[in-house]
Amino acid sequence: MNEVALTASGMPDHVKKGAGLGNELITPAHLQTPRVKQLQQLSNEVDENHSEYIEGAKPGDFINTVTRENYGKDIYVVNVRFTEEYVVWKKREKGGGLVGSFETQAEALRSLENQGLNVDDYEITQTQSHLLLRKDADSGELSGTPFIFDCTSSKLRVSREWNTQIAQLGGDRFSALWKMTSAQTANRAGQKFYNIAVSNQGWVTDEDYAFAKGVFQAVSKSK
Repeated sequence: MNEVALTASGMPDHVKKGAGLGNELITPAHLQTPRVKQLQQLSNEVDENHSEYIEGAKPGDFINTVTRENYGKDIYVVNVRFTEEYVVWKKREKGGGLVGSFETQAEALRSLENQGLNVDDYEITQTQSHLLLRKDADSGELSGTPFIFDCTSSKLRVSREWNTQIAQLGGDRFSALWKMTSAQTANRAGQKFYNIAVSNQGWVTDEDYAFAKGVFQAVSKSK
C-alpha cells in the first residue's frame, strides 16, 4: 500500500495566498488571550508530580499559560492597556468556582444578593490587569500576540506604582519599555513569595510604538 502525503511540508504558496476565509466572524472576543503567570512555591507548574508541571520551571519564573513558554525571572514589556474588575469566587471550602466579573465591588455584591446567595460563601477579588507586549531581549523583536498580567492582593501595590510611573512619563501608555522582574519578599508571617518589580528602560522605537498603538486600537474596538 502506497503512503499518501496528507499534509504539505511547510506552508505552500496556495496557503500563503489565503485571505483568512472562514474566519470572517472571528473577533478578539472569540479568541483566548494568553496570560503570563508568575510561579510561586506551590504552583502546579513547579510540582514534578502534577499534570501541569513544566520541565525546568522554578518559583519566580514567568510562564505563558497558553504556550507554556517559560520566560524566566525577567521580561521586557510594553504596557498597552489597563483594566480593573472585581472577580467573584466561591470559597474553596464551599465548592469553589468562578461566579463572574464586575466593574465595581458594589455590582458584585448586588449580583450575589439578587441571586439570593449567601455572601459569606464568596470572595470578591479586586483584580488589576495589564495588557502587555513582550520584547525579546536577544532579538529585539516585539511579540505579535499580547498577553495579560493580573495583579491581585500584594501585587496591587506594585500595579498602582506602575500606573503612577506611566502617568508621570506623559504621552501614550505604550510609549515606554519596561523590565518586569521577579523579586522575592515575605509576608507578615515570614512566609516567602515572589512579587514583581518594574523599571523603566526608556522610550520605545517608532516601529514598536506603531505596533502597540494598533494593538490598543484593536482591543479597544472589541470592548
